[in-house]
Amino acid sequence: MTSLAATLREWLARGEPAVLVTIAEARGSTPREAGARLLVGRSAALGTVGGGRLEWEAVETARRMLGGGAAVQTLDMPLGPALGQCCGGHVTLRLERADGGTLACLEDDKRREAEGRPAVLLFGAGHVGKAIAAALAPLPLAVRWIDERAHEFPDPVPPGVERVVSANALDHVAAAPPGSGYLILTHSHALDFAIAAAVLDRGDAAYAGLIGSTTKRRRFEREYLARGRNPVALERLTCPIGGALKGDKRPTVIAALVAAEILTTVPPPPPAGEVRWGQRPHGKAAVPTQPSPSGAATVCTHVAER
Repeated sequence: MTSLAATLREWLARGEPAVLVTIAEARGSTPREAGARLLVGRSAALGTVGGGRLEWEAVETARRMLGGGAAVQTLDMPLGPALGQCCGGHVTLRLERADGGTLACLEDDKRREAEGRPAVLLFGAGHVGKAIAAALAPLPLAVRWIDERAHEFPDPVPPGVERVVSANALDHVAAAPPGSGYLILTHSHALDFAIAAAVLDRGDAAYAGLIGSTTKRRRFEREYLARGRNPVALERLTCPIGGALKGDKRPTVIAALVAAEILTTVPPPPPAGEVRWGQRPHGKAAVPTQPSPSGAATVCTHVAER
């Protein structure tokens, strides 16, 4: 997925004007959260602040700004009958004509968001592993895809997924940051069991998923306990993975269900736009200030020159 920063960089290089729309505040029931962003050009837009009439008004206002007038504008949008929406909440939008300062702000937001992504280690590049890698790729997660068989990886791997050819799976478990998620689906049951045991022994996994049936789980539990491990640790094991739809074992279906399991247990960072930015004079770098209160976000406060 193309980022707002990459798109704005391309537009500015071509001399195409743009307006950045940010949800500065969201109260009550709203289609998007504070910090969500939309980049609007004369004939294209990227991102979303929630769709519907709310977004239509934002795009129309942004395109009027591209024709001249104010460089910054604020819209207070009650999401009720007057707007043709029934969410019932209230959204405050900040619109600002974009320039190099805006681009720097977006790029820094992107870097901060990437640094805050939780790690997910995916062991196994078989048919289910390929489907899961594709399902996780567009999500705000730092996915490391590990297998000793280099030929099993697709070329290219899904964007945003790190390919790791390694026969030392346990070393990667040991080096993973606390709170990581683990998906274990290698070509070997013995290797699956060794990885799963190492993950559970760490005691800090946000998600520990092992592919297989209830029979495979029982066998793993017997072997794990026979080695004197803590039985309480087994409560953290998800096996089978993606089992919400009983009987449907298509890789893509399993992958979709696994992605949902991961997102509910390994929470991703909030949208990058929720980073607060202090006021800065023209030509100066943005300076992060205190975190925003719930439901509010202070956006890039640099004002493009008219």
